[in-house]
Amino acid sequence: QVQLVESGGGLVQPGGSLRLSCAASGSVFVGNIMGWYRQAPGQQRELVATMTSGGSTNYAEYPKGRFTISRDNTRNTVSLRMTSLKPEDTATYYCYCRQATQVYWGQGTQVTVSS
Repeated sequence: QVQLVESGGGLVQPGGSLRLSCAASGSVFVGNIMGWYRQAPGQQRELVATMTSGGSTNYAEYPKGRFTISRDNTRNTVSLRMTSLKPEDTATYYCYCRQATQVYWGQGTQVTVSS
């Protein structure tokens, strides 16, 4: 089992920035994929970005150029730097970890972009 704990959400004005962090603990294996998904009210959960332990990234189209994913394999953490935030970025952001066929989710952290 892997436990994921997110931090860093909150309220920010349009155009502002936030940094989300996620720490993984438990049976964390080398070679996993970690990243972020988000879900707005009434919407499906969608990909934000993921990153392999080797550093390969996969971004959805909408955050390219605004969001940056990074990870620290020695600490089993993944972060998401979000800039130029828009009201439509308002959602619950979930940390994600996939190891072989197992998928794990964090409890989610709320990001609200509003003036």
